[in-house]
Amino acid sequence: MKKIYNIVLATTFILLFGACSTKEKKAEEPQAGMNMPMSFETVKLKKSNPTVPVRLPGELIADQEVQIYAKVASYVQTLKVDVGSKVSQGQVLITMEAPEINSQLASALSKMKAQEAIYIATKATYDRTIKAAQTEGAVSQDAIDQITAKKDADEAQYTASKSVYQEIKAMENYLVIRAPFSGIVTERNTDIGAYVGPAGKGSDRPLLVVQKDAALRLVLAIPEAHTPYVQLSDTVKFSAKSIPQKVFTGLVVRKAGALDSKLRAERIEIDVLNQDNVLLPRMIVDANITLQSKEPTFFIPKSALVDGNMGVYVMKIVEGKTQKVPVRKGRTNGMTIEVFGNLEPNDEILLKVSEETKENMFIPKK
Repeated sequence: MKKIYNIVLATTFILLFGACSTKEKKAEEPQAGMNMPMSFETVKLKKSNPTVPVRLPGELIADQEVQIYAKVASYVQTLKVDVGSKVSQGQVLITMEAPEINSQLASALSKMKAQEAIYIATKATYDRTIKAAQTEGAVSQDAIDQITAKKDADEAQYTASKSVYQEIKAMENYLVIRAPFSGIVTERNTDIGAYVGPAGKGSDRPLLVVQKDAALRLVLAIPEAHTPYVQLSDTVKFSAKSIPQKVFTGLVVRKAGALDSKLRAERIEIDVLNQDNVLLPRMIVDANITLQSKEPTFFIPKSALVDGNMGVYVMKIVEGKTQKVPVRKGRTNGMTIEVFGNLEPNDEILLKVSEETKENMFIPKK
């Protein structure tokens, strides 16, 4: 019994000793942390003007694209092209027939000829009357007025009939569809014998779509923050996923001058010569454009910028203490970022900051 009592007593002593040792260690840890020296690395600001590469997705579109519809109600008589057909400007693509237009044209032609004959006869009578009137008293003034009025009326009727004929003739010309420019047929939505026209079935889709494939346009959407740095004649390099081994180059030739209402980005266009037709309209490409400011600005390490719930700012050293300076972000260049704010060259800022970094902290001089 005494032996068991000694064992219990020894165990209790060991446990109490261990607990005391743990408390002493825990009490020593904060003390050790409080005695650790604090060091803050700073960096001096200087302005620079680097070229900042930006990678953006882009889309290739045809330099010209036209959707061809039928102007008048008619039937497709001949279809001379198909998808993939190369066409030249002025080449006949489709001919159509409309029997009612032929009838209207014949009727208008006969009316025009009849009015022309009436006018010619009246004009001859008018000329004889005027010639006879040169003899004093041979023709009364009333007769001259009547023949003059009839001549003018017949001339007006003839002019009107000629206009009607020309209008129907113009409608007849719409029955022949020609290529507006040289390119390629990319879509066909009709067949021989199909009824087409403004009120025809399927009129919501074009008969043909023709694209100019010898030249393309690369369209890019430049984010609002980058628009001040993009200028006309800037170089753009891009590559397509289907031919990644080849890099294409073009120049910025058009800027929208306004932001898109949905993307809040400015549209720019680059003309691209499509040599060997290796590029296709509607391709999505990876484009690279370099952005450069008109004047030097401040680029700081990303670690020196705080972008959190309290805003975007840096910690400037003023009289040996930290001071929060709100800034606006600009371009990103590798591990540095462009900032705008109440900063001057040679100002010192903390190199590494976080939201836990407080204002008015004393920064010892090195």
